[in-house]
Amino acid sequence: MSKVRILLPHSREDIKKEISKIGASKPGSVIMLDKGQFFLVKIYEVSLKGSIFVKQEMLSKGGEAVVAHGVGDLSSQETDILLMGTMKQYRLLIKKLKMQPFGLKSIAADIEEALAQYNGHHWMDTSKKRVLKVGDKSFNLGDRTLLMGILNVTPDSFSDGGKFYDLNKALEQARLMVQEGIDILDVGGESTRPNSQPLSEQEEMERVIPVIERVLKELEVPVSVDTYKASVAEEALKLGAHMLNDVWGLKEDPGMASVAARYQVPICIMHNRKVHQYQDLMKDIIFDLRESLKLALEAGVKSENIILDPGIGFAKNMEENLEVMYYLEELVALGYPILLGTSRKSTIGKVLDLPPEERLEGTAATLTLGITRGVDIVRVHDIKYMKRVVDMTDAMVRKLEGK
Repeated sequence: MSKVRILLPHSREDIKKEISKIGASKPGSVIMLDKGQFFLVKIYEVSLKGSIFVKQEMLSKGGEAVVAHGVGDLSSQETDILLMGTMKQYRLLIKKLKMQPFGLKSIAADIEEALAQYNGHHWMDTSKKRVLKVGDKSFNLGDRTLLMGILNVTPDSFSDGGKFYDLNKALEQARLMVQEGIDILDVGGESTRPNSQPLSEQEEMERVIPVIERVLKELEVPVSVDTYKASVAEEALKLGAHMLNDVWGLKEDPGMASVAARYQVPICIMHNRKVHQYQDLMKDIIFDLRESLKLALEAGVKSENIILDPGIGFAKNMEENLEVMYYLEELVALGYPILLGTSRKSTIGKVLDLPPEERLEGTAATLTLGITRGVDIVRVHDIKYMKRVVDMTDAMVRKLEGK
């Protein structure tokens, strides 16, 4: 009988536990930990001279570097590079690159920052807790998946348009969602379904402000406002709303970032773009989100108040949405909490050939995959059922044992 087992660790913490089980010394454990963590890191558009140096250095440290064929015969002026190596090899590479020309100092800093963000904020690294403060509530990210309930105060949303357009019905639905276990209530007044008509600031305020005001008075739940308009966001925050959710990633209204910074509230930055065209889907999404992150940080938004959303269903077709779901961990690696909004989305409808009201199981499947990939918050319609899905998945993935 074989005495061999293949280990597939999910995080640095998993590797540390396995080393500890062997009974290695503490100094040795620290050294070996960096040797046990392996990464594939992609660098874009490196000059010919720079790429030759990077490849030579990575190879000399026992790692690998994949470059374009044209680097070998000097016919390429630049190339993308795929690095393969352990954490120890990257540390040695970074140290060497920081002393070199050809733009390699900047590349070294980028690699170092990316690896630090992943290791410092990875969802399964229990040695470092991230805390998300929404109003008076503090959530330890990674302990469990947070539930955000959707309250559309619209006549035309794709799934529940008109159901909660009336103030009393909206409040009744909010109360039900709180009873069923939401952590955050997300109130939106403008439909984001395809071909929907944009609202004026005044129209949107007339829809959401009365609802937010009543919810804040009558219910104990953190309230998020789903808007990309700075004036609507500020009016909601003045009333006491606790969080912002911008489907345009701070790019539609230049005032949104400064409002979030001024009130020091969490803001969810979603990926979206007006031109549905990609050269490299995940690269483009990550670069788009980094542009949004730059807007937020330069405006003064604290990094601990930033949440990212891959924007499933926004400027993406069915195949692209499925690809984003498959590669969600690349967004987790950016080092910020991830919010996933797949509830009743058209991709589920297209895969299963079902209308919005029959997409419960499809939504459950996307949430389960998302949690295993590392998302921290799920935005859903069907609270009672999705809470069961989330709790069961958390019990398996986050090791809560049903708590």
